[in-house]
Formats: sequence, C-alpha cells, structure tokens
Amino acid sequence: MTTQLDDPRIIEFDVRTDEMLVNMGPQHPSTHGVLRLLLRTDGEIVHEVTPHIGYLHRCAEKVGENLSGPQWIPYTDRMDYLAGMNMNLGMALAFEKLLNIEVPEKAMIIRVIICEMNRIASHLLGMGAYGLDLGSFSPFLYALREREIILDLFEEVCGARLTYSYLTIGGATHDFPQSIPFPSGLAALTGHAPGEPVSWSEAVRIFLDWLEHRIFEYHTLLTRNSIFIKRTAGLGALTAEMAISYGCTGPVLRGSGVDLDLRRDGEPIYTRMYDGYDYEIPVAPFAGDLSIPHEVVPGDNWCRFYVRMKEVNQAIHLIRQGLDRYPTASGSHRIPFKMTTKLPKDECYLETEAPRGNMGFYIVGDGQAEPLRARAKSSCFCNLSVTAPLCQGVLLADVPAIVGSLDIMMGEIDR
Repeated sequence: MTTQLDDPRIIEFDVRTDEMLVNMGPQHPSTHGVLRLLLRTDGEIVHEVTPHIGYLHRCAEKVGENLSGPQWIPYTDRMDYLAGMNMNLGMALAFEKLLNIEVPEKAMIIRVIICEMNRIASHLLGMGAYGLDLGSFSPFLYALREREIILDLFEEVCGARLTYSYLTIGGATHDFPQSIPFPSGLAALTGHAPGEPVSWSEAVRIFLDWLEHRIFEYHTLLTRNSIFIKRTAGLGALTAEMAISYGCTGPVLRGSGVDLDLRRDGEPIYTRMYDGYDYEIPVAPFAGDLSIPHEVVPGDNWCRFYVRMKEVNQAIHLIRQGLDRYPTASGSHRIPFKMTTKLPKDECYLETEAPRGNMGFYIVGDGQAEPLRARAKSSCFCNLSVTAPLCQGVLLADVPAIVGSLDIMMGEIDR
C-alpha cells in the first residue's frame, strides 16, 4: 500500500525562513532618540536585540573636569533635556554635598516645586510619545499643549524653555516672580484674560486645577483603551529580580513591584527637601486600585506606563503643598556661591530621583575650582540594558511598544 509520503506527486517544502538582521534606527521614530537597535529576526519573530548607542556622545563629563561647578550646569541641561531641572538639581546637590553647603528652606521649597513640575512635563511628553508609538495621535497633541503651559511658566521664572540652568549650587538663580502676564495658552483653556497680571504661584495653581481633570481624559484615551491594553498588557514583563539585577530604577523598577524612591529612601541632603510632604509612591501591582485590567501582569509595559501616570497626580499634590509652604518659608532663594570656590581634596557621589530613574553625579576635588573627576551615572542606560531579554521571542511590531515603555532618553545615555 502506497502512503501519502511515498506518493511522488507530493512535493515537500521547507517552511522555515531565513534569519535576517534588521536595523531599527538610528533615526526610527519609535526609538526615542538617536538609538540603533539591531534585530535578528526569523520572519516576524525577534530572536535577539542588540542596542547600539553613542550617536549623541558630547564628552560632557570630560568638559566638566575643565569647568567650575556653575559653569558645568548648562551641560547637565542637555543630558535628559526633557527634565533639565532635575538634572540641574542632581549636579548642584553633589557639589553641595562635597562642599558641605546647607541650602535655605525657601530654596528647598523652590526646588521641590520646580522639579515636580518638570516631572509632570516629562511624563506628559512620555505619555504622548508612547501613544504615538502605538498609533494613537491625539494624546500626543494634548500632551504637547499641556507641556507648553509648563514651559511658559518656566520661561517666566528663568527665561528659558528647554535648557534652564535654573537650579544651581546654593539654591536657584532667581526667586519666583511676584507678577507675570497670565499665560495665553493657559488663558485659552481656563477662560482667564490673557496678559492680565497674576502671581506666578497663582498661575501654577490654576494650571494644576485644570490639569487634574485632564488626567482622567488621558486614562480614557490611553490607559483604559482596549487597543492600548492589548498592545501593552502582558507584554515585556520584567520581573523584580531581573529589574534589580540589571540596575533598573525609577518607574521601570517600581512598575516591576519594587518599592524604591530616592525622594524617600535617598541620602539626607536630598530627602530633607521632601520632609513633611504627604505623597504616595505608585508601585505595581497597585493594591486597592480596582480599575486595573485583568490582562495586566506586574512588570509589563502597561504597569510601567501606569506608574508614570499616577506619578503625575502625586507631583500635582506635592506642588500644591510646596506652594502652601512657600509664603512663610525662611531664608532666601539662594546662598551666594563664587565661581572660584575651591573644591576640597575629597570625593562624593549622590543620586536623585529624576523622572526616568536614579540620576547620579560623582565629583572629585583636588583643591581647585574645577573638579579632578566629574562623572554622571545615567538611569536610562540601565533601563535600556533590559531591552535584549524583554524583546526576545516577541513579534517585530512589539519592539517599539517595549522600548517606548522604558521611556529612555538618549541625551542622558550618550552624555
């Protein structure tokens, strides 16, 4: 009896596909900066991902060894350029720790308000860009609009909209202005008359009141969107053990269930800024939150995104408390600091909780105004390092979803 396999009319085809090397970047719109990902694929399945960095390297650390502390601050603006205020703060605190400088109460309150506002601006753009990666265009436009209002308020404080150099050694370069023209972008949304005099603090309060209601709309547009959930929930799951072993920090670490935030758990010179403030630290699996989709797995793309969204609410809460404290704060916005101040023959390292994770600065003094060594430890570098294990075995279309959930900033990595 002749079987089907013996039938000469049957022709067998090798259905296996050849492996291909696919370049994603270095200018791919979903790579959040000048990043190149080399993908080894078998059809639509990704077997291996190799990140290639260095396209934005600017020698910022070596430059810092030839400048005094205040002169190096503009270079920190260009590390995480979406959170320049937080970069300024980290470097300033490292020098203050080395020089044993104690900042006045008013300056610390200013720093809390400004850094949390920049956290909101950074997370808003991250939210919009992530939606754009997954094919949702509207949230990106809304996020840019809200972020522009924050930049308008920053411009009134320091005159800049992106590279601020505002938080400096000893405090901040200027105090909050007593009167500003009401921002036109905010006036169009709230019904106020554009250009009418208003205190800077009051303009911030009006913006926060308006933004708080907008957060619910963002959750409707993205967080609770069924298509968004299918593209993010259960995908790119990063266990707590893997996150710790790779050195992940910030929302990536907390999205994996590790309760660590340097605003609470960091060094005293940093944590004392937040002493007495009431705030929560969002950590997966978000105990008590009944709105979590059942498809969600702790440590997946959705959890990392949701941590940032909840951090926006906490930042609003912190800013309001800072504005309440500001009028009665003691001291000035800054203590004098000379550019020629000599650094002691000592070393220090300090990390702060930036929007994308723990940003560290290492300073070595040798009796000169310029540091002997100046180094910066990037949070995004460690977060990017988990790309390879997270993308192994996923579909090609899921790679941008995983990379976008890490919210990396190449200016900080390629410093």
